[in-house]
Amino acid sequence: MVGIIVELIISWLLLWFFEKKHLTVLGIGIQPKRMRDLGYGLLGAAICCTVYHMLTTIHWRLHKMISINVIWWVLKSVLFEELAFRGALLYIAIRKLGITKACILSALCFGIYHIFSYEVYGNPGTALLVLVITGIIGLTLAYAFANTQTMYLPIGLHLGWNLINILVFSEGPLGKQLFVKGSSAGLTGIPSLLVFLLQIFALPLFTAWYLKKFYKKVKL
Repeated sequence: MVGIIVELIISWLLLWFFEKKHLTVLGIGIQPKRMRDLGYGLLGAAICCTVYHMLTTIHWRLHKMISINVIWWVLKSVLFEELAFRGALLYIAIRKLGITKACILSALCFGIYHIFSYEVYGNPGTALLVLVITGIIGLTLAYAFANTQTMYLPIGLHLGWNLINILVFSEGPLGKQLFVKGSSAGLTGIPSLLVFLLQIFALPLFTAWYLKKFYKKVKL
């Protein structure tokens, strides 16, 4: 929690130094429209992640109930990353570089960050795969921020995916959580490729639909 507070202070200083703006430009105040963004983001990402995991594994075994502490850990990690990659720095970059260049830069930084957080920098093939997958997700979250002018949609999308991925299906740094794999679906060939592509593009497609439905003109 201390890290998030420090991030907020640094964010305010950066915004004031470069743009003479306050944290309010990040759209962090509570409003009905922003609560809708958060809710749709959470639900959409949760559904996308659940469908992906259910297609990859045909049997799941209950392992243990989820504790409040691990939920809090996921929430803190998401807020930390969102403030770092979709907060003041992205806002300033959009003002200086335009939406396209700023979002690409944010996505690239997000991908590189995950290469190191996943500790795969010693394996070029795996590092490239992580860069591509997390970079596409980072680009999606960056465009979500740029088009809504609030952090609620990217936080909802990020949190929805991570809660299901890490806490429900035990994929992540916390080890075994609610469910663990009982048996693999054993997908090969085209079905395996389609499920892999679903993992990458489900969230971007949902986000594009949401922005088109509720924000009409999507800025690229």
